[in-house]
Amino acid sequence: METSNKNLQNKNSHADTGDRNTNKEVIIVTGSSGMLGSALIHKLAEKYRVVGFDKDGYPFPPVEAECVCVDLTSDDRMAFAFKRLRYAYGNKIAAVVHLAAYYDFLGEPSDLYDKVTVKGTERMLKYLQDFEVEQFIFSSSMLVYKPSSPGVLITEESPLEPKWDYPKSKVTTEKVMHEKRGEIPVVMMRIAGVYSEEGSSIPITNQLQRIYEKQISARLYPANTAHGSTFVHRDDVINAMVLAVEKRNDLPKEVVLNIGDEETLTYQELQDIISTAIDGKKSPIIHIPKWFAKVGAFMQNLVGKAFIKPWMIDLANDHFEMDSSKAKKLLGWKPKHGLRDTLPKMVENLKANPEKFYRENNLNK
Repeated sequence: METSNKNLQNKNSHADTGDRNTNKEVIIVTGSSGMLGSALIHKLAEKYRVVGFDKDGYPFPPVEAECVCVDLTSDDRMAFAFKRLRYAYGNKIAAVVHLAAYYDFLGEPSDLYDKVTVKGTERMLKYLQDFEVEQFIFSSSMLVYKPSSPGVLITEESPLEPKWDYPKSKVTTEKVMHEKRGEIPVVMMRIAGVYSEEGSSIPITNQLQRIYEKQISARLYPANTAHGSTFVHRDDVINAMVLAVEKRNDLPKEVVLNIGDEETLTYQELQDIISTAIDGKKSPIIHIPKWFAKVGAFMQNLVGKAFIKPWMIDLANDHFEMDSSKAKKLLGWKPKHGLRDTLPKMVENLKANPEKFYRENNLNK
């Protein structure tokens, strides 16, 4: 998308003189106004000159980054963005951190997965071929893997079996990166579900809401409660990306890295920790048949916008337990947070200001 006048005149813009005389290396962050993008820019700006690639209009990237408006689905607007980039910053790019992608939890087919995530990434790589790019980091997902079982760790070599459109688009995009990267070194980070003290994780915050509001659905579950999924704190993801940038000259030309917590909590453990933090006692879970859960989810979505959709019921028994030792070895990365210790802090923020917590996590009242 063409850069608007406000962006060209932004105090962070160097459109008149260019930014080639600075000693800071240039990094592009796509999806720069998002939860991960904003936090990453705050961190990178301490050392690098950061350019945020994002859609036109609100929300905007942090002020530490110049906003260059783009549309990943448009050749013309992408070409303009890179022309703007070359004029202001020259031909050399230390790293591109590609966070922009399409996703939703509706479970319905959408051509935006192909247009934005797959073709948008391919378009980025095409225009980057004319620059000196030292690294391209792609944010993939843990959900690309075939589910495991408790105690069986998923490594980067584990089989892939994405089950819905979001992870399927990530697998397709990874193949595109392998085929279209040219001489650009790439890091594909398969990231676990991201959380923070403020919430940030859609599945976790919805579970928090159900328990906090004492909804009957909070006590019903159609799968094995000894199963669960790996999560990872937002700040640990940011740290992994910063380390990857710093160690870009030491990494393989193409590498896949799992990024997740060291501990994987089960659904039962999540329920116990959350209910104890909210009510001071554990909340028992009643097992229900899948067909009953699907009917309930269908009825809830008839009368409102419930988070749980019927298609999710079939995935409730999936177990994802990741091994992130490769990232520890290559990056020197280690998670500094854990979901077990962060959940009570999340509950504290919910209790302190429920309206703010609901608003910031897009929860329906």
